[in-house]
Amino acid sequence: MKYLVTGAAGQLGRETVLALRAAGEQVTGIDREELDFSRPDKVAEGIRAYRADWVINCAAYTQVDKAEEQRELAFLVNRDAAKAVAEGVASYGGKLAHVSTDFIFDGEQSHPYSEEDAANPLGVYGQSKLEGEQAVRDILPDSIVVRTAWVYGVHGHNFVKTILRLAAERDELRVVDDQVGTPSWTADISRALLSLIGADASGVYHFTNEGVASWYDFASEIVSIAGKAGFPIRMKTLSPIPTKDFPLPAKRPAYSVLSKEKIRKVLDYPIPHWRKSLVDMLGKLKEHGG
Repeated sequence: MKYLVTGAAGQLGRETVLALRAAGEQVTGIDREELDFSRPDKVAEGIRAYRADWVINCAAYTQVDKAEEQRELAFLVNRDAAKAVAEGVASYGGKLAHVSTDFIFDGEQSHPYSEEDAANPLGVYGQSKLEGEQAVRDILPDSIVVRTAWVYGVHGHNFVKTILRLAAERDELRVVDDQVGTPSWTADISRALLSLIGADASGVYHFTNEGVASWYDFASEIVSIAGKAGFPIRMKTLSPIPTKDFPLPAKRPAYSVLSKEKIRKVLDYPIPHWRKSLVDMLGKLKEHGG
């Protein structure tokens, strides 16, 4: 079977390409140099040229704050290009797995969001991703849409690497403690994606690691595990702060916990807790030279 992974230079796209290669699958990874998602008029034709059995769309505009001022670009990549990917796949009868986000929800709920809960994005990024997944489902009703959250990995830029860098540079860090969600390792997300494909699933699924944390909890665990693993840690004090003390252009959902009841019925393995996956990720990052 032939696979095409878009956004292959990003943290999830790269991890997915590596997972497919490790499984002995025939896979091509492409990024903006091969196919520019800010030019949706070219995307369908580009996707069609590969004629992959499965396209896994990991490409996205993910700069949440910049999206507030770069609204047009965010919608070009996250909505219009996603639609074009679906059109390209539909034109030759292929199948599509599309990655979306917890940011389609407003975070006002106090229990995990299911796939059926009403969307209400707080900002441009979330709205553009919501309209993208809707466009995909309109064109390919049998596609897979996987919503995930708080993504980090060995490759690319992410919260874990930022905390490691700052903890090595500063004596004190302050991290928000009133936003709650679940850290999700790219290796676990890609495994779930490939499991859904292997099960010939369709529809919308939520996937994160198990457990719940605030950003402060996550940062505390990063520093604790990294220190024991031999990463350079200068930081002596980590302080929790409310979101109002760390204002950003885009509003974040206060509660981003996603229900995994639906996807558990498809996966034939237990979903790892976020703390265990963080230990595993930091171990691999250490192997890669930090």
